[in-house]
Order: sequence, then structure tokens, then C-alpha cells
Amino acid sequence: MLTRKQLELLEFINARLQKDGVPPSFDEMKEALDLRSKSGIHRLITALEERGFIRRLAHRARAIEIVKLPEAMEKKGFTPRVIEGDAPPPPPSNAMPVENVHAMELPVMGRIAAGTPIEAISEVSHSVAVPGSMLSGRGKHYALEVKGDSMIEAGINDGDVVVIREQTTADNGEIVVALVEGHEATLKRFRRKGDMIALEAANPAYETRMLPSDKVRVQGRLVGLIRSY
Repeated sequence: MLTRKQLELLEFINARLQKDGVPPSFDEMKEALDLRSKSGIHRLITALEERGFIRRLAHRARAIEIVKLPEAMEKKGFTPRVIEGDAPPPPPSNAMPVENVHAMELPVMGRIAAGTPIEAISEVSHSVAVPGSMLSGRGKHYALEVKGDSMIEAGINDGDVVVIREQTTADNGEIVVALVEGHEATLKRFRRKGDMIALEAANPAYETRMLPSDKVRVQGRLVGLIRSY
């Protein structure tokens, strides 16, 4: 059983998919449902996913796909694209065959906070296979498991594995691993504002942290993301 708002959102997403072939943005969903913030949309999306009506696809913008519709909606003439249990969705037009993708093993250096900073971790917990095309440049790379939801509007969820290129500098707007005051590690969007550094979350529930530049040390830049279902 879906709530009224969940059903409204599902109808809106389905109508947009039928019309344009792509789902609406979170801003469009927020306006369509007359909600004050996108955090409410996140909760509705999560509820629809948990109930098996939609699924979110990794590594793609606006990556929402409808799996099924309630019987009441189907009677209205909607024709959703159903994902069969054993039949994977067709690959993107520019996808490479799996056997041609070069993969590399990267060390997973523990967990990184996308929320309240946690203690910096520098011990390898395990390794993960990463497509070579995801690695940026010739620098050293490593992976971290994400803890928290402060970067959810950047498509980074709790439990995701982020691929990081080691570097000590960053441009404004880049998502980085930042070491705060020498012992707290966090994943945030980086912005320099004079002698201060802003570490911005991608979730309205979290405030931007403003710190003196000498209290923040960039340890790497986000270059890829891996999600398991």
C-alpha cells in the first residue's frame, strides 16, 4: 500500500518517462508535489525503491527506472517498462563489452564519512576491482566505503564505494577527501573562500562547514563510484 504522496510521485515519474524517456529531476519532483525541500523527495524515492516499484541505477544521472506499477495505475492505461528478474536492462548505446574492460584492484582504505567526520583511516580492509577507464591520470588511486548520507544529492549513498585519486589540491566544486585538523576524514564538496575552506554537503539536512585553510588538508579527489545492489 502506497501513501498518497508516494503514489503521486510514482505517477509523475512514470508520466515523464512515458513522455520524454527520462525521469524528472529532484527539483521538478519537489515542485510537482509541492514539497519544501528535496529531502522529502529522497524519502519518497527510498520508500518506492524499498517497496519494489522503482530502482536507482548506478553511475547515471537521473538514474530512476520503474519496475512495476500499482494495479490502479495500470488500469488507467499506463504501460510501464518492466524489468524481468533474469533479464538485465539493455546496456547504454556506448557501453563497452564486459570482456573488453580492463579492471584494476584497488585497496579499500576503510570508511569515509559523508556526514559527521570520523577518524581518519589508513589501513587497508580489503580490495575492489575497478574499471581502468574510471581511473584518472597516472596518479595513485584508492577506494573508500561511504558512511552517511550527506552527499546523497550528488548521487553518493551510504554503503557506496568511492574511487579517489591521491592529490593535495582541488578546484572549487570538486568532491574531495578532506582531512580536518589532522584527524577527521570526510567526503565533501570543496570551495576556497579567501583564507577559509568551505566543506559543502549535498543534503539540505547538513550545514556547510567553514574552516581556516590551515585546518583542512586535501587528500584526494573523487573520480568514480561503485554501488552494489
